[in-house]
Amino acid sequence: MNIYELYFGASIILIVLGLYAIASKRNLVRIVLGLEIITLGVNLSIITMGVRVLGGSCKVDALAQGMVAISMAIGAAVAALALSMAINIYRHYGTFDIRKLRRLRW
Repeated sequence: MNIYELYFGASIILIVLGLYAIASKRNLVRIVLGLEIITLGVNLSIITMGVRVLGGSCKVDALAQGMVAISMAIGAAVAALALSMAINIYRHYGTFDIRKLRRLRW
């Protein structure tokens, strides 16, 4: 088994775990954490695709590194925005439960 297959397997596991957290949880903070886990899985797969083995040493492509760096910055901004929205929702409605928030539609 190749090391790249292990990394791809780990990235797929992270993506599936993140999707499970989004689909099954009712807590708003856990949904945001599920989004971050998906982002980690995608970043791991991008880095794995950018690895080249040259003469026994591994080199990561600069494009893959740049894409992951930008993705990490965007992911941090999205997580900060989502958590700040979750805090404002909690202050206003007093709950993180998605089902209770759905009942507030008009």
